[in-house]
Amino acid sequence: MRYTLLLHFPEIADQLTEEAREEGRAAFRSYAATLHQAGVLIAAEVLQPSAHTTTLIAAGGDIKIQDGPYADTKEQLGGTVVIDVPDLDAAIGYARQAPSVTWGPVEIRPGATHVVDGEWVRNR
Repeated sequence: MRYTLLLHFPEIADQLTEEAREEGRAAFRSYAATLHQAGVLIAAEVLQPSAHTTTLIAAGGDIKIQDGPYADTKEQLGGTVVIDVPDLDAAIGYARQAPSVTWGPVEIRPGATHVVDGEWVRNR
């Protein structure tokens, strides 16, 4: 079963020392290596800060384009990890290991469909 781990955390990178940023990068490299070695990693991305977000909203038949995130919250979506594991318990086990779990919520969401060779495939 494919799950996406949605990593939410405060955007404080500009407040961190270079040493602290490198510790964070090293923690995520180690986490990605763990997932890869376990054979469950499909994809992973750390996102640019939410200030770089463009949000589209359908309103009254028109598409409105907004700079920045739709929701103004303390934590923002900071990255995603897509894994393929047997069940939710396994997904929880890998989510517990995400370095960002100590900084903010890690949401685990099962995938419904995904694209393979240009075709939509229903997840098992």
